[in-house]
Amino acid sequence: MKVAEKIKTKINSIPSGVTFNYQKLGISTSEYTAAAKALERQIKQGVIKRVSTGIFYKPKQSAFGVLRPREEELLKPYLFQNGRRIAYVTGGSLYNRMGLTTQIPKTIKMASRSKRITTRIGNTQVKPAKSYVEVTDNNYQFLEYLDALKDFKTISDLEKKSAISVLSQKLQDISDNDLEKLIKYATKYPPRAIALLGALLEYLDKNIFTLKKNLNPLTTFKIGIKTEILPTAENWNIE
Repeated sequence: MKVAEKIKTKINSIPSGVTFNYQKLGISTSEYTAAAKALERQIKQGVIKRVSTGIFYKPKQSAFGVLRPREEELLKPYLFQNGRRIAYVTGGSLYNRMGLTTQIPKTIKMASRSKRITTRIGNTQVKPAKSYVEVTDNNYQFLEYLDALKDFKTISDLEKKSAISVLSQKLQDISDNDLEKLIKYATKYPPRAIALLGALLEYLDKNIFTLKKNLNPLTTFKIGIKTEILPTAENWNIE
């Protein structure tokens, strides 16, 4: 079967609104040049659209015109590599989703330990951010939470009392196993994140012993949290 025919058959089997790259087309690297030409023809015919270099999708028609894939779908090719998660969305987009801010950023930050991800999706710029540990499908949600603690002071439009309530609620029913994992990852983060996690856990009457060992008792953290908002803040030198 010719490369063009192979690609046409594969694209027909891909649902509308789902992104794909060359690897998902079932072709060898030696066929990439022919594939690029075949894909360009498919774009000109309106069968597929290009998200960014090497990333495509089949447009979905609605009564109001062509629908773009959801943001999560557009980002998926950058979040995963060979079927394995290597990154997660952080920064303003994450904090908006968590309910910590109403601001919707123009730039999406993507954290990865193994790769600096920089691209543009439509009018949205994607920029790299630091991940403190290797990202997996099993830990990225812990890292999202810890990023919120790390950036607490600088999150745009954050209402501190409401934010403490949101962050506390996420810890309220955490299992002992997940708490152990969260604390393990927290020790890789800056001290201010460790201190804020410790204050939240102490407020919820959970185990904090490991976290205390990772902080200098003489260090003060100027995060702007008063004891009226988080009664245990001063126990962790948070001001």
